Amino acid sequence: MRRIPFLLVSLSISLSIMGQDRITGRGFATRSEVIARNGMAATSQPLATQAALDILKRGGNAIDAAIAANAVLGVVEPTGSGIGGDLFAIIWSAERGKLYGLNASGRSPRSLKLEYFRENGYEFIPSYGPLPVSVPGCVDGWYEMHEMLGKIPMKDILQPAINYAREGFPLTEVIAFDLARGTERLKEYPNIKEVYMPGGKAPAKGEVFRNPLLAQTLEKIVKGGRNEFYRGSIARDIESFMKAQGGFLTYDDMARHRSEWVEPVSTNYRGFDIWELPPNGQGIAALQILNILEGYDLASMGFGSAEYIHLFTEAKKLAFEDRSKYYADPRFKDIPVSQLISKKYAAERRKQIDRNKAALIYEPGKIEAANTIYLTVADKYGNMVSLIQSNYRGMGSGMCPTGLGFILQDRGEMFTLAEGHNNVYAPGKRPFHTIIPAFITRNNKPYISFGVMGGDMQPQGHAQIVINLIDFKMNLQEAGDAPRIHHVGSSEPTGQAMTDGGIMYLESGFRPDVIQRLMAMGHRIQWDLGGFGGYQAIMWDDKNKVWFGASESRKDGQAAGY
Repeated sequence: MRRIPFLLVSLSISLSIMGQDRITGRGFATRSEVIARNGMAATSQPLATQAALDILKRGGNAIDAAIAANAVLGVVEPTGSGIGGDLFAIIWSAERGKLYGLNASGRSPRSLKLEYFRENGYEFIPSYGPLPVSVPGCVDGWYEMHEMLGKIPMKDILQPAINYAREGFPLTEVIAFDLARGTERLKEYPNIKEVYMPGGKAPAKGEVFRNPLLAQTLEKIVKGGRNEFYRGSIARDIESFMKAQGGFLTYDDMARHRSEWVEPVSTNYRGFDIWELPPNGQGIAALQILNILEGYDLASMGFGSAEYIHLFTEAKKLAFEDRSKYYADPRFKDIPVSQLISKKYAAERRKQIDRNKAALIYEPGKIEAANTIYLTVADKYGNMVSLIQSNYRGMGSGMCPTGLGFILQDRGEMFTLAEGHNNVYAPGKRPFHTIIPAFITRNNKPYISFGVMGGDMQPQGHAQIVINLIDFKMNLQEAGDAPRIHHVGSSEPTGQAMTDGGIMYLESGFRPDVIQRLMAMGHRIQWDLGGFGGYQAIMWDDKNKVWFGASESRKDGQAAGY
């Protein structure tokens, strides 16, 4: 990722590139939506999309297909996903007429105490190595989804991933770039070179990559199910490896793990119900942003206007200050979700925004007592799955257990060590989480399943997608292709505070005069050639009874239907 410093912005404005106009009239590069009758899949890698469609054509439903696609992504896109990570999903069950939420995130090791970090001089939990590793929740999440709503056997669902791991697949462009960068960072950790750098280097674009150890691990999961991963030989291998590396994750931590079905939460934005999962994830930040912005006539401002970009950024700052203070594992601290996403609270927060000036700092609101993959699948029965899954920091912690072919996540890095903070480290606790799926219903009927990848970009991206669709009347594809805003610098759940207003990163496509006006309002702006996330979405057209699908060019993804 390359960023051009703030001081060079004025010299670089002339380099801002507008996409060619299309017959749709949009001033940025885009393409047609995908439209089909029977089913639709949109993932960040075409082989995973095709695997999902194959499952649908064989009689599986959207839940089966989503698991298959996720398993394939763990093979073909190890730079953002895999069975060493966590999973969250929002699922619309057509048969039950109900929206379900699944939190399949893992907990911290029970033998690792807060005092360990203090006694050893840590100010923050490190990004890599054994200390940030938490229980991987992905596999348990698959089995929870399948047991409740799946249709065909898991052995059929996981077979495409096993085949690609054993027989190999050609690396796509963005994934090849990320694999080279990720392995360079992690190559000194055990087993990284053996698994991901055959011949001493990461495979390049177009080269065939195989992971036979991961194929064997997936075959063990097929034979032994969830218990094989959490209570069988895989769990014991993970414990042995972590102990040898000075880590704390144990067989007992693995054996105790279970996913949790949770109620999605929502806000109504101009007649549409926008759904997210409650903390320990950051999904409600998107709802807070939308609630604040609902008080403005964004449509009249127009997409890409300085007024809209300014208000969006200030709303984001306000929501993220609350994110820093309040979001955490609700089993350890009461989280005032209903108040945080209420219209009354948003109105109070909105009063702090100066329409002509960027704020350097906001305080969290006062509450009264009381790198990642995203995929979505829909089927002919009307089921829809919005699923996001990640290792964190791309490839994870660097802890690659011997003989298993995958890397354990480093989500524990997201804890703070500040005593008294909602997200302070504790044994057996879920860390604050960045990965969030999203869903939109209208008149109590399923409408759009979507997601945006990329750390703290995700709630910002969710809000921008909703605004693009509803306020700026973009279609499903355009809403994802439109240039994005990514503000960095609000206070973080790890305890780092914003004191200077942060930095606004703008994708190419915004007009030079708009950028100059934003700078005059006090925004610090930098160019960013990455960091704007990836996007997939599926929409149900109830009038024509067809699915619309969208993916975009920031990743190697594909939307396809039949």
